Amino acid sequence: MTELHRRQLLTSSLKALLSVSLTSAGLPALADTGANAASIDLHQIQLERGDDGLQLSYRVVFDLPKDIEDALYKGVAVVFVAETTLLKRRWYWSDKQRSRATRRWRLAYQPLTRRWRLTQDGLARQYNSLEDALFMICRVNEWRIGENVPAGDERDYYVDFSFRLDTDELPRPMQIGLGIQSDWNIAVQRQINVSIAR
Repeated sequence: MTELHRRQLLTSSLKALLSVSLTSAGLPALADTGANAASIDLHQIQLERGDDGLQLSYRVVFDLPKDIEDALYKGVAVVFVAETTLLKRRWYWSDKQRSRATRRWRLAYQPLTRRWRLTQDGLARQYNSLEDALFMICRVNEWRIGENVPAGDERDYYVDFSFRLDTDELPRPMQIGLGIQSDWNIAVQRQINVSIAR
């Protein structure tokens, strides 16, 4: 079970437990707005064999919920994470991890300059608008995620891809109660067969 599945399972369990507790106490239960109210879509994902290894290109599209945008304007930085895991299928045991790649973006608003600061791998860039900064997060081209797999064995390999807002990076007081707020649940996950790589 991947970390994203565990997180979704814990979130739904917490919602159910809280609803039962509120109902038994005579209070109205929480309305379930869905597991992914932030509405994130993976419009494009492509895996290619490059000279220096497997390369992944993707494009995600989502509308930033009002709560997150308000938090950004109040000086709270948010972190987006893209993760890939290259796995080899094994019939006799759990699948073997061959490589793992992670990209993290820290997005923050700077009120004095009225600019957006986007930091990735220690390098920071400034943007004039939130849309420009999000564009850089949502589109990634030719990201090297691991070594090429041996020719002829492509069918035995696949890539687990996930993109999410990392709520664990928020200030600790803000994390309380986020499990039941689906507006903060920005996440998408896909599995890609290496045999489609060209």
